[in-house]
Amino acid sequence: MNLLDRLLLPFTSSATLIEAGGWVLPWIFLTALIMWTLIAERWWYFRRLFPALRAELQAQWQARGEHRSWSARQVRAMLISQAAVAMSAPLPLLRVTVPIAPLLGLLGTVTGMLEVFDGMLIHGAADARSMAFGVSHAMVATLAGLVVSVSGLYFANHFQRRVQHETELLGDLLSY
Repeated sequence: MNLLDRLLLPFTSSATLIEAGGWVLPWIFLTALIMWTLIAERWWYFRRLFPALRAELQAQWQARGEHRSWSARQVRAMLISQAAVAMSAPLPLLRVTVPIAPLLGLLGTVTGMLEVFDGMLIHGAADARSMAFGVSHAMVATLAGLVVSVSGLYFANHFQRRVQHETELLGDLLSY
């Protein structure tokens, strides 16, 4: 195996996997790409951007002269709400991508099984080769959908908990 073949191995492996999983696998990969882009963005946000936002909101609150009136409490609630919205803005899309992946895998399963039945109809009997091809499409699509979903499930829940935790901490920082 030469150097070029080794460099192209991930791409040829991906192409082979897509062929084995049928037409639904590129959609599962697109879902995974969207999901992992959102995960990376939220990780970056909480790691780099949110500390500056938290410091800015705390400075705005400390710059107020009084903190005990009704209007001051409303300003505090608004600041906390702004931070919560900024933290959770892309989370609904992330929570949608997690269940879509196994649903796409299920669609691949159904289409793979339809290929099995079509092969049986064409040949008039159960041909092992055509059945194996359809079952292979079905299983690869199912597996890919589940892998994508399970890999994103932790992060979707983690970021949701992080938003709740940071919102509570911000409420403590903006004391009366």
